[in-house]
Amino acid sequence: MTLSPKLVRDLMTTDVVTVGRNEKLLIADDVMRLGRIRHLPVVDDDGALAGIVSQRDLLHNGLLKALGYGTHTQREALDMVVVKEAMKTEIETVAPDAPLIDAARRMLELKIGCLIVVEAGRIAGILTESDFVKLYAANA
Repeated sequence: MTLSPKLVRDLMTTDVVTVGRNEKLLIADDVMRLGRIRHLPVVDDDGALAGIVSQRDLLHNGLLKALGYGTHTQREALDMVVVKEAMKTEIETVAPDAPLIDAARRMLELKIGCLIVVEAGRIAGILTESDFVKLYAANA
């Protein structure tokens, strides 16, 4: 019998991919697409958490899909915008020692797909909906 994780640190992903706030949205889009990532924390020049970009943010900032432009034009548009212009700066964070049930309830209540795990002012991990799906699948 496997013990279920109790704390955020027991389930969070520790290998967090980030992007710099001055990178082009095209870079963020490529990283997300190639890594199959839906939430990308944004860091400043010192590596501190500055924001977050999601796939939805990329789509909203492109708006090109809705206008019917092709892939090439969409990529050109993403190459003209920097991440800091599209990122959300109101970021929901959680401590690694927080109870996992509290983090899950918070994500549901706020209708968000992830929490950035912060410890001592630095990104320690990320907790996503996918982590909970994997947990359920492992214990089903």
